[in-house]
Amino acid sequence: MYTFSSKLKTFSFILIALGILGIAYGFLSVPKSAEEVEKMLTESHHDGHGEASKDAHSTHDAHAAHDAKDVHADAEHKEHVEHVYHQLQNKPWSAFYVACIFFFLLTMGVLAFYAIQIASQAGWSPVLFRIMEGITGYLLPGSIIFFALLLLSGFHVNHLFVWMDPEVVKEDHLIQGKSGFLNVPFFLIRAVIFIGGWNLYRHFSRKFSLAQDESNDDSNYKKLFKASAAFLVFFIVTESIMSWDWIMSVDPHWYSTLFGWYVFASFFVSGITVLTMITIYLKSIGLLPEVNKSHLQDLAKFMFAFSIFWTYLWFSQFMLIWYADIPEEVTYFVTRIEHYNLPFFGMLALNFIFPILILMNADFKRLTWIVIGAGAVILFGHYLDFFNMIMPATVGDQWFIGASEIGSIFFFAGLFILVVFTALTKAPLIAKKYPLMEESKHFHY
Repeated sequence: MYTFSSKLKTFSFILIALGILGIAYGFLSVPKSAEEVEKMLTESHHDGHGEASKDAHSTHDAHAAHDAKDVHADAEHKEHVEHVYHQLQNKPWSAFYVACIFFFLLTMGVLAFYAIQIASQAGWSPVLFRIMEGITGYLLPGSIIFFALLLLSGFHVNHLFVWMDPEVVKEDHLIQGKSGFLNVPFFLIRAVIFIGGWNLYRHFSRKFSLAQDESNDDSNYKKLFKASAAFLVFFIVTESIMSWDWIMSVDPHWYSTLFGWYVFASFFVSGITVLTMITIYLKSIGLLPEVNKSHLQDLAKFMFAFSIFWTYLWFSQFMLIWYADIPEEVTYFVTRIEHYNLPFFGMLALNFIFPILILMNADFKRLTWIVIGAGAVILFGHYLDFFNMIMPATVGDQWFIGASEIGSIFFFAGLFILVVFTALTKAPLIAKKYPLMEESKHFHY
């Protein structure tokens, strides 16, 4: 049995506390009015305005023309100030949303990987099942926080989803055309179905797995197998719609037919990476003697393979949209290249170039310190991927990495560690009577 170390537990509480402070500071530090934003903008452009005002009244005609231009310029300036104000108001919400959905979905990646291993009757992975079950213990609290965030959006407490604003919909014919799908009641109903279905599978799969330990036959294993096969069918459909709802709809004018697969690849490789890192940690403290270097090498292979798969989907989506140059599609990438240059190309380097250079080598996959280092880079890279997917649509060019972003990462990382490692203490780390367990214990190549 695993015992949650006091040092790791304390570390998780420190992360949560620091995260709460950072999140609170992020919300308290946003401008409270458009006047504050105007003052900020005026201060930042003070020198330019000073030069422009020196010779504004040279003649009567020029003065009249200047007044006419000023009226138009003032209207544009006021509109710009309002726009920036809403973007800055959105920033702490967006930072919280990115971290929330990232940790929630990487947990879903582990749950999907777990179901795939059971439904395919894989013989190498059963020694890892209890670690997967521990990680997916985060699904319920993660779901509750995430659904609460969606509810707050639906009740207009935040403005992450522009299509939820009736005033915007009135002026936007494209969003009006999508209103049969993009409306708050249907959006929340879909979220309940998706989150409820995923949590039900996690609950019953854990129940059948623990019951199999005490069983004298394979009846609970068979129930687990059937539940996993049914879940995968449900997951394939709901994952795609989820990606449209929770990520793509923050920018409702844009769409991509590859987007569901792209989001899946991002959180799936993140989930496998977390599984690998936790497995290595548990083995390093003297647990999991059944897990050998072949198991760890296979996990590293999955990290490498799905990093390549993510890159294939990223390039397929980018290349087709960029080459076609359809305005409502290509704007998505133009915005990110112009205003998010560093996180956009940095994410590509972290998620593709680094894994292919490090994890392609077979020997490196057996060196735990290299795998841990590569895993940390991959996780940060895919957090940036979610950052790039959401932030440009919600905060525009007003982004920067500040207290909100760091605090949100700390909070959810601390909560994840606390929940997952607590769940690992609830059952033996090796399932006792799983039919393929002996094959897994003796897995070598």
